[in-house]
Amino acid sequence: MKNLTKNYKPRHYVPLFTSLLLAMVMGCNQKPNDKVPWSLLFDGETLEGWTQKGGNAQFRVRDGSIVGTTVHDTPNSFLTSEKMYDDFILELEYKVNPTMNSGIQIRSNSFPHYRDGRVHGYQVEIDPSERAWSGGIYDEARRGWLFPLDDHPKAQNAFKQNEWNHYRIEALGDTLKTWVNNIPAAHLIDDKTSRGFIALQVHSIGDDQIEGTEIMWRNIKILTDSLHNYSKVSPIPPIITKNHLTVDEKKNGWKLLWDGETTQDWRGARLDTFPDKGWVMENGELTVLSSGGAEAAAGGDIVTIDTYGDFELKVDFKLTEGANSGIKYYVDTDLNKGPGSSIGLEYQILDDARHPDAKLGSHEGSRTLASLYDLIQADPNKPVHPIGTWNSAYILSKDNHVEHWLNGVKVLAYERKSEPYRKLVSESKYEKWPNFGEGEKGHILLQDHGDRVSFKNIKIRPITKAE
Repeated sequence: MKNLTKNYKPRHYVPLFTSLLLAMVMGCNQKPNDKVPWSLLFDGETLEGWTQKGGNAQFRVRDGSIVGTTVHDTPNSFLTSEKMYDDFILELEYKVNPTMNSGIQIRSNSFPHYRDGRVHGYQVEIDPSERAWSGGIYDEARRGWLFPLDDHPKAQNAFKQNEWNHYRIEALGDTLKTWVNNIPAAHLIDDKTSRGFIALQVHSIGDDQIEGTEIMWRNIKILTDSLHNYSKVSPIPPIITKNHLTVDEKKNGWKLLWDGETTQDWRGARLDTFPDKGWVMENGELTVLSSGGAEAAAGGDIVTIDTYGDFELKVDFKLTEGANSGIKYYVDTDLNKGPGSSIGLEYQILDDARHPDAKLGSHEGSRTLASLYDLIQADPNKPVHPIGTWNSAYILSKDNHVEHWLNGVKVLAYERKSEPYRKLVSESKYEKWPNFGEGEKGHILLQDHGDRVSFKNIKIRPITKAE
């Protein structure tokens, strides 16, 4: 038979409707005579290009497949690609024991500073249980469920028990999409991590589970070039995490402190309303503008309308070069009616390498990033993301025990109202404020220190006395 497409050249007068119809039928932008340039991640014979991390489950090659086998008394085990990937399209097949739980890690990482090297990142779930969330997206060792499948029955029914199942996973920019046996499953827009390894998971098992159960993977292939030519459209409405609560956050009582668009829940620290200058809200980012480094000289600090006692607080922030700002808590806006910022305990936000404040303070290093400003230095080995990229702050305050975290790592802890704490205050710039930082409740504050700094994903979980 002759190859009728070999010398085919597209004609400019092909009707637009025909072109659109062809794209819809194919489900992507790939031309009908294109050969998809897949690269193999598994050669079918060896584990070359892969490294094991985490637990001690067994991984071996058998009959052209990677076989993972459970063992007792070990944490989750991961066979990770030695190569790192940002944007890609991944396809593979797997067959899993019905009693197991597993997953495919994408854009995942393992750092010594993060939980002693624990593998963390996006996981495309493999779930043969009655819950049937195969193809959903979980954030391993971080935020929990991001895209469960309880509202997607077609995707839940796509998985085939005791048979080989096919996954397609697309990671393009901040958009993650999955298909199970060609059925759309998940559609997530999330910008937490842009690059990492791919990994095959063998989940840990309890004492009541049988050791030696297996999961198998084969035909593992990846695309990394010209992805727009091959990306498929998903009919599933996306879940967007930016300035939204995740599934697990809603379940656990978190509250969104900024909706990404309006001034709701905030006012000026010395105003009844939100400042009419000095702050902008664009592209889901709340940004204090530069005014040349003068403290509270433009729009001024902003505070939550509500006050909080015990709490957990999460804030993503992005510094510009040489910038200074802060997140304050237990703020009393009735204090300090004069020049400068409102008074409260401060999680310092600073470009340590370029701002002179990093070398100042009542105690050495106490004005560096993530420190308790002017009182306690954050761990000097803290993980810091580069200027112009996002960092994540977390503050826990419960029963006067307070912790500061940066990018998932605890960098300091102290006891409010304790004698060591009061001694530090007496030696600091705050000694003139009676009972500084000891209020039962206070506002959360974002500081205007005259430098451009952006915030997003501002969330709080009030802690009740019963907890």
